Amino acid sequence: MTRMLVSIRNLTLRLPSGGRMLTVLDDVSLDVLAGEALAVAGPSGSGKSTLLGLVAGLDTPTSGTIVVAGAEVTRLGETALARFRRETLGYVFQSYHLIPTLTAAENVAVPLDLAGVSGAPARARELLAGVGLADRGHHYPAQLSGGEQQRVALARAMALDPPLLLADEPTGNLDSATGGAIVELLFALNRDHGTTLLLVTHDDLLAERDGRVAGERRRATLVP
Repeated sequence: MTRMLVSIRNLTLRLPSGGRMLTVLDDVSLDVLAGEALAVAGPSGSGKSTLLGLVAGLDTPTSGTIVVAGAEVTRLGETALARFRRETLGYVFQSYHLIPTLTAAENVAVPLDLAGVSGAPARARELLAGVGLADRGHHYPAQLSGGEQQRVALARAMALDPPLLLADEPTGNLDSATGGAIVELLFALNRDHGTTLLLVTHDDLLAERDGRVAGERRRATLVP
């Protein structure tokens, strides 16, 4: 039987804004099976990226629970959260978030080094080859195109072979052809490695490529 990897229940986030409370997420419930690809679709500003951040434990909800791989994220302390992120998830951002003073290979090696993995440089080169950048490891982010930087970010996110990959508008800064190549890489990881993919996008065509789409209303009320 396929196990549940992500279970979100009654998730609400309210933040003060202009003298009133702004509801960013309102009573969101969502399940993601291990090995599944799920797109959360919706317009910009509807809380999609906030949802991913909460799943990763980067913020704390007003109420509700998030359980990922058996860990209740909303109850973890800082040390446990750091271990959870290292062991459970990879994160791909729209703006890449590469370290500009490190080469592509060094960027990919960062999580490997932090985890104490031996042979990190060689493993980083393997990961770059896997995303089609075998000959670009010595280049710095500024010397790479947007699509190449996103490939480096994807290789880095997968460095520790996490069971869950979070992708936040991964094609948002790319042209359609380059974005399409990144999408194919994401789905290949899901298909060939069994990596669970939770993707947020405002692109309806991209959302339709996933196995399941969570429709999102304004203020991020999700309906699976």
